Amino acid sequence: MKTLVICSGGLDSVSLAHKVAAEQTLTGLVSFDYGQRHSKELGFAAACAQRLGVPHQVIDIRDIGRQLSGSALTDDVAVPDGHYAEESMRITVVPNRNAIMLAIAFGVAAARQDEAVGVAVHGGDHFIYPDCRPDFIDAFQAMQDRALDGYANVRLYAPFVNVSKADIVTEGARHATPFDQTWSCYKGGEIHCGRCGTCVERREAFDLARLPDPTPYADADFWRDAVEAKRA
Repeated sequence: MKTLVICSGGLDSVSLAHKVAAEQTLTGLVSFDYGQRHSKELGFAAACAQRLGVPHQVIDIRDIGRQLSGSALTDDVAVPDGHYAEESMRITVVPNRNAIMLAIAFGVAAARQDEAVGVAVHGGDHFIYPDCRPDFIDAFQAMQDRALDGYANVRLYAPFVNVSKADIVTEGARHATPFDQTWSCYKGGEIHCGRCGTCVERREAFDLARLPDPTPYADADFWRDAVEAKRA
């Protein structure tokens, strides 16, 4: 399939880009500037596109993002420390973010005559983010089938939707994803903080996948306490 991949510059979407480049026809990467508290990850998406030899487009939806207030990812709200699956992480929800991005990406793909849009939602997202769950993916495909009926046939390619982040690390390694050229941290510092939900999940994923994590963290040991606290 000729596939356009939504790429934030994070580990999941960069791994997906490398997977698509190896197994399908990667036509380009699209990223979104929605006014997130830092745009550092977008530079990693651009580097991924350059590495894979495909175009990269950043679509500015900051005016929309300003209306989706109340999230630690868009507002002056502290990013909580701890495990990704803790209730406190709900403050990182940006309402309807994936639905908005996917709708735009499907329009771009249809106009370009691409056959699929790739998105890297995964099983670990299900607890916090409703627009990362399998039923959302199925419903969105059904909606797009009607929205583009008679004009285009674009599939939603979400190969990670039922697997863990550790599985993504394993798959990414299989396709030589340079994990040190990805960004996950919600806080956007000089290096990964090691304490926010995505940093903890990232570090735990490498441990579960039994692969070395090349990521430097400001706090390299916090993840163990966060994982133990979640299990308790």
